[in-house]
Amino acid sequence: MSHCHDEHAGHGGHGHDHDHDHDHSDDITPALQSSLYQQINFDDITTLNESRRDAGKAVVKKTWAERLSAEPELESDADEQLLMTVPFAAQVKLHSILLRTSPSPSAPKTLHLHVNRDNLDFSAVEDLEPVQKIELSQTSDVQEIAVKRALFGKVQRLVLFFVDNFGDGDEPVSRISYVGFKGEWTRLGKAPTTILYEAAAQPGDHKVKGTSVNEMGSAIGGRGPGM
Repeated sequence: MSHCHDEHAGHGGHGHDHDHDHDHSDDITPALQSSLYQQINFDDITTLNESRRDAGKAVVKKTWAERLSAEPELESDADEQLLMTVPFAAQVKLHSILLRTSPSPSAPKTLHLHVNRDNLDFSAVEDLEPVQKIELSQTSDVQEIAVKRALFGKVQRLVLFFVDNFGDGDEPVSRISYVGFKGEWTRLGKAPTTILYEAAAQPGDHKVKGTSVNEMGSAIGGRGPGM
């Protein structure tokens, strides 16, 4: 599988003290070393209260190279709350969540996380005590939000409940443009002996957006337009 090869394969194994032709201004290796992108079941992502169908899937499907793209964007519909469930194809030990919103009042303010819950709706999730509560930042930068790893060691489904936004009741729409995940993973049904990390794809791996999930996964690390 593509994520099993050495993360420095593109560098030929030599140190960074030598002259290189490639540009290190946006080195992707640290961001991708523990990316969980290829372990997401994109087709089974559900988002409640999204104004456009499958907008939640679309912001999770963005590769790291596409993280700063304004579109597609997830917007809430009836009010500022969003409820997203992300299933994984492996057993995941979650380290952090990557999130990009904006400095506007539409940026989500409070995030509640739940683990391995099925078919949650808003009435159910509001009655549950979250595994972790997180206060988000009001910024257009990509936030890397660390989780309490001891509580997220065996994740197969992650529920993200965006409770409110920075509008404090005056902004009915919440907006999110990028969601990603970092951590460790093991194949379901296997003993967690060796953890495999995803590495940057080779230049020829990048596929056109809209192809299959596996091909999109291999595009992580590919430099998109303007990168």
